[in-house]
Amino acid sequence: MCRKQCTFAQNFDNCAMNLGSSFNKYIEDAIIKNWDADALTDFQGQTLQFHDVARKIEKLHIAYLNCGIQKGDKIAICGRNSAHWAVAFLATLTYGAVAVPILHEFNAEQIHNIVNHSEARLLFVGDYIAKEIDPEAMPRLEGILNLPDFSLMISRSEQLTYAREHLNMMFGSKYPMAFRKEHVHYHQDSPEELALINYTSGTTGFSKGVMLPYRALWGNLDFCLRRLGNHVKSGTPMLEILPMAHMYGLAIEFIFGFCNGCHLFFLNRLPSPSLIAQAFTEIKPSLVVAVPLIIEKIIRKKVFPIIQSNRMKLLLAMPVVSKKVKERICQQVYEAFGGQAYQIIVGGAPLSKEVEQFLVSIGFPITVGYGTTECAPLISYSDWTEFAPSSCGRPLDSMEVRILSNDPENVAGEIVTRGVNLMLGYYKNDEATQLAIDEEGWYHTGDLATMDAEGNIYIRGRIKNMLLGANGQNVYPEEIEDKLNSMPMVSESLVIQDGDKLVALVYPDKDEVNGFGQEELAAVMEQNRQNLNAALPHFSNISRIELRDEEFKKTPKKSIKRYLYQAKI
Repeated sequence: MCRKQCTFAQNFDNCAMNLGSSFNKYIEDAIIKNWDADALTDFQGQTLQFHDVARKIEKLHIAYLNCGIQKGDKIAICGRNSAHWAVAFLATLTYGAVAVPILHEFNAEQIHNIVNHSEARLLFVGDYIAKEIDPEAMPRLEGILNLPDFSLMISRSEQLTYAREHLNMMFGSKYPMAFRKEHVHYHQDSPEELALINYTSGTTGFSKGVMLPYRALWGNLDFCLRRLGNHVKSGTPMLEILPMAHMYGLAIEFIFGFCNGCHLFFLNRLPSPSLIAQAFTEIKPSLVVAVPLIIEKIIRKKVFPIIQSNRMKLLLAMPVVSKKVKERICQQVYEAFGGQAYQIIVGGAPLSKEVEQFLVSIGFPITVGYGTTECAPLISYSDWTEFAPSSCGRPLDSMEVRILSNDPENVAGEIVTRGVNLMLGYYKNDEATQLAIDEEGWYHTGDLATMDAEGNIYIRGRIKNMLLGANGQNVYPEEIEDKLNSMPMVSESLVIQDGDKLVALVYPDKDEVNGFGQEELAAVMEQNRQNLNAALPHFSNISRIELRDEEFKKTPKKSIKRYLYQAKI
């Protein structure tokens, strides 16, 4: 290993030695410490205080116990973000059962497969999901509970039916003198104990179940509390935009926010751009955690049209007034996110270089992190005050990171990592586990990157996405797409290979092309192609642009499902 990798290894060893605290103790302490404070709110709906959350957790524990749920049993949760989704998740872990979060964007067949594959005994579902699923396709389930009120949608167990019908009576009998702080005692977990199975969105075939132990949740939470806790104060509001069934939203927004004593708001409806903008304005979150798509839409639609006017370009070119203008622009952008956030953390997919460069140039508090579901999710991160533009931060002190390259500063290689945050493996899939984690315990991410002398990681793309030029050169389609997406009338793009040529599939920006005929639009795209090729090495040149009438299909973290389109050429 090179010197910088040894430094990360030393930090990892120190962190691993300190691993001993129960993850559930953080939840217990947060509830007791913030007993009368607001905890969970469905946006424009009901608010639960921390003591309300504790009561609901205790009632679910009583229900679990009386219907025969054992520690280690699987309990699935599928629905849009909501206060009761959060309660069901917390109740499952603090009981000692294994949570199986399922993305509500999965179709019914995928949901059935995950429930069956995980051997879940119970399933919590939201209103929308309840209408889509077929209980008969999940024969092992003992019951399905509705998330809005925890009522029974279906019960195949007399014990479950009795427990739900008599839950308030059993709760009152157990706590005749009222439920108080001193009654909050949760399952004391061990580091290697399985906490949850998170099924990846998957790009091909059936998604894999990532087995995450309590130490992985602890590693992410401990890091966030140490690095963000001083800036994001207890009691301040946080907005839950990302789906909690995805590890990025679950760990960085929800688990950190709750254990930090924040007041969490859930968008329990389809998070449209207008709803998100309204929520930012009303809630004024103290921290914003987002995927690039949300940030890019706000900047491209609301900010770029203003700063790209001739008058603004002239002002920005004047050294005397440029600083003041940038400060004003920065404040306006800041207000679009509520005006109170310590920083904006972007993850889940690459951020447009054009948007990132603009935000950095005006001094906006933005940073980009990197992770995978298999690391629950964090691998690297830097505070916005230390963020190196175009990077995705430095390795966490709980994780070792290597770049498999003879010259990692200049030649991209695969990112491999190991440490506290790493999964146990894939559920009931030893073959996939052995392919992902080598004999020395290194997890092979499949991502290509370089790393500078300070440890900043620069993602180049996915190994499986890398294309070979006509003369064997490595072509990274993500880098070409980033440039193309910033060109006129392009909303999103995908570069694929057709023989020895590269083709760009483009979904046009419907607002910009309004009123343009097909010939005019084709002419604009041809000019884009020529300008793009002028900025690329010859072996990365695009041979043609093909227009699409529909947006590309995406994973829940808004990455394009590439495999669907390569086969069509």
